[in-house]
Amino acid sequence: MIKKGKFITFEGGEGVGKSTQVKILADKLSEAGIDVILTREPGGAPGAEEIRNLLVKGCTDKFSPMTEALLHNAARAEHLQKTIKPALDSGKWVLCDRYADSTIAYQGHGQGVDMKTLLGLHRLATGDFWPDLTIILDGNELDRATAREEESFDKEDRYERMGENFHNKLRKSFLEIANNNSERCKVVCAAGTIENVAKRIWEVVGV
Repeated sequence: MIKKGKFITFEGGEGVGKSTQVKILADKLSEAGIDVILTREPGGAPGAEEIRNLLVKGCTDKFSPMTEALLHNAARAEHLQKTIKPALDSGKWVLCDRYADSTIAYQGHGQGVDMKTLLGLHRLATGDFWPDLTIILDGNELDRATAREEESFDKEDRYERMGENFHNKLRKSFLEIANNNSERCKVVCAAGTIENVAKRIWEVVGV
Protein backbone atom coordinates (compact mmCIF):
# COMPACT_ATOMS: atom_id res chain seq x y z
CA MET A 1 0.00 0.00 0.00
CA ILE A 2 1.34 3.44 -1.00
CA LYS A 3 1.79 5.81 1.92
CA LYS A 4 0.01 9.11 1.28
CA GLY A 5 2.25 12.12 0.72
CA LYS A 6 2.45 15.31 2.75
CA PHE A 7 0.92 18.65 1.72
CA ILE A 8 2.95 21.73 2.72
CA THR A 9 1.94 25.28 1.81
CA PHE A 10 3.87 28.54 1.97
CA GLU A 11 2.11 31.79 2.83
CA GLY A 12 2.98 35.44 3.36
CA GLY A 13 2.66 38.84 1.73
CA GLU A 14 4.04 40.01 -1.59
CA GLY A 15 7.83 39.87 -1.93
CA VAL A 16 8.51 37.95 1.28
CA GLY A 17 10.49 35.22 -0.49
CA LYS A 18 8.06 32.30 -0.70
CA SER A 19 8.92 31.15 -4.21
CA THR A 20 12.64 31.01 -3.46
CA GLN A 21 12.15 29.09 -0.23
CA VAL A 22 9.72 26.60 -1.79
CA LYS A 23 12.37 25.67 -4.37
CA ILE A 24 15.10 25.35 -1.74
CA LEU A 25 12.94 23.09 0.42
CA ALA A 26 12.05 20.96 -2.61
CA ASP A 27 15.73 20.44 -3.38
CA LYS A 28 16.50 19.47 0.23
CA LEU A 29 13.62 17.01 0.36
CA SER A 30 14.73 15.44 -2.92
CA GLU A 31 18.23 15.05 -1.53
CA ALA A 32 16.67 13.29 1.48
CA GLY A 33 15.05 10.77 -0.89
CA ILE A 34 11.52 12.23 -0.82
CA ASP A 35 9.53 12.43 -4.07
CA VAL A 36 8.26 16.01 -4.21
CA ILE A 37 6.41 18.26 -6.64
CA LEU A 38 6.22 22.06 -6.73
CA THR A 39 3.04 23.91 -7.52
CA ARG A 40 1.41 27.31 -6.96
CA GLU A 41 -1.81 29.23 -6.52
CA PRO A 42 -3.62 30.59 -8.27
CA GLY A 43 -2.67 28.03 -10.89
CA GLY A 44 -1.10 24.60 -10.73
CA ALA A 45 -3.37 22.95 -13.32
CA PRO A 46 -4.22 23.95 -16.91
CA GLY A 47 -7.63 25.47 -16.16
CA ALA A 48 -6.37 27.06 -12.96
CA GLU A 49 -3.50 28.70 -14.84
CA GLU A 50 -6.00 30.33 -17.19
CA ILE A 51 -7.83 31.77 -14.19
CA ARG A 52 -4.46 32.92 -12.77
CA ASN A 53 -3.91 35.15 -15.79
CA LEU A 54 -7.14 36.95 -14.99
CA LEU A 55 -6.23 37.47 -11.35
CA VAL A 56 -2.57 38.49 -11.29
CA LYS A 57 -2.44 40.91 -14.23
CA GLY A 58 -4.17 44.17 -15.09
CA CYS A 59 -5.94 46.90 -13.17
CA THR A 60 -6.16 46.52 -9.41
CA ASP A 61 -9.89 47.32 -9.37
CA LYS A 62 -11.11 45.23 -12.29
CA PHE A 63 -12.97 42.72 -10.04
CA SER A 64 -15.14 43.07 -6.97
CA PRO A 65 -13.74 41.29 -3.89
CA MET A 66 -16.44 38.59 -4.12
CA THR A 67 -15.62 37.93 -7.78
CA GLU A 68 -11.96 37.52 -6.82
CA ALA A 69 -12.88 35.08 -4.05
CA LEU A 70 -14.98 33.02 -6.45
CA LEU A 71 -12.22 32.95 -9.07
CA HIS A 72 -9.59 31.86 -6.55
CA ASN A 73 -11.80 29.05 -5.30
CA ALA A 74 -12.66 27.93 -8.82
CA ALA A 75 -8.94 27.74 -9.63
CA ARG A 76 -8.33 25.88 -6.35
CA ALA A 77 -10.96 23.26 -7.15
CA GLU A 78 -9.19 22.51 -10.44
CA HIS A 79 -5.78 22.53 -8.81
CA LEU A 80 -6.82 20.18 -6.05
CA GLN A 81 -8.50 17.62 -8.30
CA LYS A 82 -6.01 17.68 -11.17
CA THR A 83 -2.69 18.11 -9.35
CA ILE A 84 -2.60 18.06 -5.55
CA LYS A 85 -4.73 15.04 -4.66
CA PRO A 86 -3.34 12.74 -7.38
CA ALA A 87 0.21 13.56 -6.25
CA LEU A 88 -0.59 12.95 -2.59
CA ASP A 89 -2.37 9.70 -3.38
CA SER A 90 0.73 8.48 -5.24
CA GLY A 91 2.89 9.14 -2.18
CA LYS A 92 4.49 12.39 -3.31
CA TRP A 93 4.98 15.43 -1.11
CA VAL A 94 3.34 18.56 -2.51
CA LEU A 95 4.88 21.98 -1.87
CA CYS A 96 2.53 24.79 -2.82
CA ASP A 97 3.25 28.52 -3.08
CA ARG A 98 -0.04 29.84 -1.58
CA TYR A 99 -3.34 28.09 -0.87
CA ALA A 100 -6.59 28.90 0.94
CA ASP A 101 -4.98 31.03 3.68
CA SER A 102 -4.07 33.56 1.01
CA THR A 103 -7.73 33.88 0.02
CA ILE A 104 -8.65 34.44 3.65
CA ALA A 105 -5.92 37.07 4.01
CA TYR A 106 -6.31 38.85 0.67
CA GLN A 107 -10.02 38.70 -0.04
CA GLY A 108 -11.09 38.52 3.61
CA HIS A 109 -8.90 40.78 5.73
CA GLY A 110 -7.56 42.76 2.78
CA GLN A 111 -10.71 43.27 0.70
CA GLY A 112 -13.49 42.76 3.21
CA VAL A 113 -15.27 39.58 2.13
CA ASP A 114 -17.09 38.02 5.09
CA MET A 115 -15.07 35.23 6.72
CA LYS A 116 -18.01 32.83 6.98
CA THR A 117 -18.59 33.27 3.26
CA LEU A 118 -14.95 32.52 2.47
CA LEU A 119 -14.88 29.42 4.64
CA GLY A 120 -18.12 28.26 3.03
CA LEU A 121 -16.63 28.72 -0.43
CA HIS A 122 -13.59 26.74 0.66
CA ARG A 123 -15.76 23.86 1.86
CA LEU A 124 -17.70 23.93 -1.39
CA ALA A 125 -14.61 24.05 -3.63
CA THR A 126 -12.35 21.63 -1.73
CA GLY A 127 -14.45 19.59 0.68
CA ASP A 128 -12.70 21.49 3.49
CA PHE A 129 -9.27 20.20 2.45
CA TRP A 130 -6.36 21.80 4.32
CA PRO A 131 -2.56 21.30 4.29
CA ASP A 132 -0.66 19.14 6.75
CA LEU A 133 1.68 22.07 7.41
CA THR A 134 1.59 25.75 6.50
CA ILE A 135 4.75 27.85 6.71
CA ILE A 136 3.99 31.55 7.05
CA LEU A 137 6.95 33.74 6.15
CA ASP A 138 6.81 36.97 8.13
CA GLY A 139 8.86 39.96 7.02
CA ASN A 140 8.65 43.46 5.59
CA GLU A 141 6.80 42.40 2.48
CA LEU A 142 5.84 45.90 1.34
CA ASP A 143 9.42 47.14 1.00
CA ARG A 144 10.40 44.15 -1.10
CA ALA A 145 7.32 44.29 -3.30
CA THR A 146 7.53 48.00 -4.04
CA ALA A 147 11.27 47.77 -4.76
CA ARG A 148 10.57 45.76 -7.91
CA GLU A 149 10.42 47.09 -11.45
CA GLU A 150 7.86 49.64 -12.63
CA GLU A 151 4.33 48.37 -13.09
CA SER A 152 3.21 46.78 -16.31
CA PHE A 153 -0.25 45.42 -16.97
CA ASP A 154 1.37 42.41 -18.63
CA LYS A 155 3.29 41.53 -15.46
CA GLU A 156 2.02 39.38 -12.62
CA ASP A 157 2.08 42.29 -10.19
CA ARG A 158 -1.56 43.22 -9.77
CA TYR A 159 -1.67 42.47 -6.04
CA GLU A 160 1.66 44.19 -5.45
CA ARG A 161 0.10 47.42 -6.72
CA MET A 162 -2.78 47.45 -4.25
CA GLY A 163 -1.21 49.98 -1.89
CA GLU A 164 0.43 50.29 1.50
CA ASN A 165 -2.75 49.94 3.56
CA PHE A 166 -3.61 46.68 1.81
CA HIS A 167 -0.13 45.25 2.37
CA ASN A 168 -0.14 46.22 6.04
CA LYS A 169 -3.44 44.38 6.49
CA LEU A 170 -1.94 41.27 4.89
CA ARG A 171 0.90 40.96 7.34
CA LYS A 172 -1.45 41.28 10.33
CA SER A 173 -3.92 38.84 8.81
CA PHE A 174 -1.35 36.09 8.22
CA LEU A 175 -0.17 36.37 11.83
CA GLU A 176 -3.80 36.15 12.96
CA ILE A 177 -4.33 33.07 10.80
CA ALA A 178 -1.25 31.47 12.36
CA ASN A 179 -2.46 32.26 15.86
CA ASN A 180 -5.88 30.76 15.15
CA ASN A 181 -4.43 27.60 13.56
CA SER A 182 -1.31 27.02 15.63
CA GLU A 183 -1.16 23.24 15.08
CA ARG A 184 -1.06 23.60 11.29
CA CYS A 185 0.60 27.00 10.82
CA LYS A 186 4.19 27.85 11.78
CA VAL A 187 5.51 31.39 11.49
CA VAL A 188 9.07 31.68 10.19
CA CYS A 189 10.98 34.97 10.31
CA ALA A 190 11.86 36.01 6.74
CA ALA A 191 14.61 38.43 7.82
CA GLY A 192 18.25 37.70 7.09
CA THR A 193 19.93 35.78 4.31
CA ILE A 194 18.18 33.28 2.07
CA GLU A 195 20.28 30.55 3.66
CA ASN A 196 19.29 31.57 7.20
CA VAL A 197 15.58 31.53 6.31
CA ALA A 198 15.95 28.15 4.59
CA LYS A 199 17.59 26.74 7.73
CA ARG A 200 14.67 27.94 9.88
CA ILE A 201 12.19 26.33 7.50
CA TRP A 202 14.12 23.03 7.48
CA GLU A 203 13.97 22.93 11.27
CA VAL A 204 10.19 23.41 11.14
CA VAL A 205 9.67 20.68 8.53
CA GLY A 206 11.69 18.30 10.69
CA VAL A 207 12.68 15.64 8.17
